[in-house]
Amino acid sequence: MFSLPLSNWLQRRGLHYSWVIVTITFLTGLSSSAALGLPGALLQPLSQEFGWDVEQISSALAVRFVLFGLMGPFAAILMERFGLRNVVVTALTLVSGGLALATQMTQFWQLVLCWGVLLGVGSGMTALVLSAVVSTRWFDSHRGLVVGVLTAASATGQLIFLPIGAWLIEHFGWRMAVLPVFIACAVVAVLVCLLMRNRPNELGLTPYGAAPGTAVAPIAPAMRITFATPFQVLAGVAGNRVFWILFGTFFICGLSTNGLIQTHFISLCGDSGLSAVPAASVLAMMGAFDLVGTIASGWLSDRYDNRKLLFMYYGLRGLSLFWLPYSEFTLYGLSLFAMFYGLDWIATVPPTVRLAGATFGKEKAGMVFGWVFAGHQLGAAVAAYGAGRVRTLMLTYNPALFAAGAACLLAAVVILMIRKPAVAAAAVAPAKAA
Repeated sequence: MFSLPLSNWLQRRGLHYSWVIVTITFLTGLSSSAALGLPGALLQPLSQEFGWDVEQISSALAVRFVLFGLMGPFAAILMERFGLRNVVVTALTLVSGGLALATQMTQFWQLVLCWGVLLGVGSGMTALVLSAVVSTRWFDSHRGLVVGVLTAASATGQLIFLPIGAWLIEHFGWRMAVLPVFIACAVVAVLVCLLMRNRPNELGLTPYGAAPGTAVAPIAPAMRITFATPFQVLAGVAGNRVFWILFGTFFICGLSTNGLIQTHFISLCGDSGLSAVPAASVLAMMGAFDLVGTIASGWLSDRYDNRKLLFMYYGLRGLSLFWLPYSEFTLYGLSLFAMFYGLDWIATVPPTVRLAGATFGKEKAGMVFGWVFAGHQLGAAVAAYGAGRVRTLMLTYNPALFAAGAACLLAAVVILMIRKPAVAAAAVAPAKAA
């Protein structure tokens, strides 16, 4: 309704509508990430009210991560078939509905349904796949920077909402902490309805950065798809070593971020005598550093060898996880951890997207990255449940931290097994010709 007049108004001022799409996508990621991060602040309140132990609650959150990841490949297909606007609005409705319904739960299966199934499916319908699709469709240049900015939305959501949520939990109870995130999801859903468009050609535009004189592509009919399509794409890339390296290293990425630190950090700090509000503030500090680190990573991924960037990111993350148990959970120690860990929390995303695009081509990049992202969330699910299990059995998170740190160092080494993208692309081309 408003997108065409706004696009024309922006064009007269030398601005491209793609930046509106980036803004809406950023807000979508911000509200979704706030919904995903909030349950990490609720482990202890839920345990105290319902008598569930950390392992039980972690298992529900692990369901969320599994569904979050497995929706990735199908999200790319749904966006192709039904359009960005319809998919994003549906996703935000599921997320906000899961948050609201959870405030009325009385039994464990309801936790699994609301924060496992609804949040998992809803957030998985957009997630990082939306960032990859938007950057590919709307930009011919600055794609790495755009992916970095959109990926940083998750850090910004954590930065804004977690300290507020922790304060509300402490003063008004955990149910009240859900309200700001619910409102944010609802407001963003309205903006998506009004302003989101699928492709530049729907507004008579070419992608941002397209060569001068490039003709506006005709609007293509919706792609015919079946549930078998994502599996056909997976079968097509299953013999490619680069795919499995990206899948495996992104598995470790999820294991060492969403599943471990995002889910268990506040509980981990509670074990060391640090209350929820300062612990959430440390997470917000990580979010601030990650906002800088991820945007910088997008800029760097447009200019430097993405394999070497990932080597540095995984290596730094692994060392910071080894350091955390020795930080003594003082302001100084946690600040050091927040800085080094935060700088590359999700800085791995832009180089991984770039490597997927360079290896598998623009047309397949979104769906292939969907499967790679599924690996990320499977790793997150393993860590969410595994760290909770370790905490229940051993009364400490330290073994989980050390295991995740060692896995990150392994990922740093493995990523260098990928050949330079130009070489990889040359190797893929004869295979296509054959």
